[in-house]
Amino acid sequence: MPLFEDILSVSVEEIELELRGLKEISWADFWLNPRRLRGSDFLMRWSQGVWSEKRIIDAINSTGEFFAVPYGPSGTAPTNDVRAFELYFERLEKAGLGKIKRPDLLIFNKRDEAFITDFLEKIGGDSELPFIPEKELKHFIQKSKLAVECENSLWVAGKMPDYKTELTPQKRLGSKLGLKKGAVLPTVIIKEEDRIPLNTWQKENKIPIHIWHVFYDRAFGLAFDKAEKLIKEGLILPTTQTFQAPGGATTNKDIYKFYYHYAYPLGISKEQPRLVPDYIEDKNGHILPYVKFEGGFLEITTEALNLLRGL
Repeated sequence: MPLFEDILSVSVEEIELELRGLKEISWADFWLNPRRLRGSDFLMRWSQGVWSEKRIIDAINSTGEFFAVPYGPSGTAPTNDVRAFELYFERLEKAGLGKIKRPDLLIFNKRDEAFITDFLEKIGGDSELPFIPEKELKHFIQKSKLAVECENSLWVAGKMPDYKTELTPQKRLGSKLGLKKGAVLPTVIIKEEDRIPLNTWQKENKIPIHIWHVFYDRAFGLAFDKAEKLIKEGLILPTTQTFQAPGGATTNKDIYKFYYHYAYPLGISKEQPRLVPDYIEDKNGHILPYVKFEGGFLEITTEALNLLRGL
């Protein structure tokens, strides 16, 4: 599957719109330079990812102690033009760099900001980072305190049905603590396909990786090492999900959903984002409307700040 389509793939569980009573919907054939979109979910997924990463960056930068820099291709790609976004990933694929996995963000001490800013200016900006071999970025990487893999979900975490439900012994987990299989609660997600490359990156660079998962009203963090331990101890089992790409292709992927009980509170929303209408117009004049997030402010928790200070 092309990298662009893989990035925009939407999990069935993430599609919030249900049309009942219809077995099949014949969507108009939308052509987006030249990708075909079957609905607004793909554009929402793209804009949602852009919004959530920017929210984390703004939250970290507002602490006055730390600042964040986009590092992986999903964070460094253009954010205001879906066509430019597509061309960016096509350029990565042509350069043979499309399958390289890097964390989405790097977190630095504020005192290193001048050095990092000067370095990024010399290479042409953070958008060029994915095109530079990591062996040439060692000095840059070693200045970081933490690497972050970003995930997001279209849920108000505090209103999810099983939020604040206590863990209890579960038969399927060999009487280990957990929740019923269909529990609906905030989780931190890691894809099976990302585990080996993230582990390799962490070992080679000796920089800890954490997973930061953003919801509408709050965010949670989980150390990658702790996630691996939970998997090995059998406390979290894989879940197979079906993902659909804009071109219509579907793939099954194993993911791990870690209960927020195992995570630390990363941030609390102090200013709610706005849901605003937007649309794209294809080359034939067809209009494809969708909804995107704008604004909002996430305040980093004291617990997360202390964690960063202690690294």
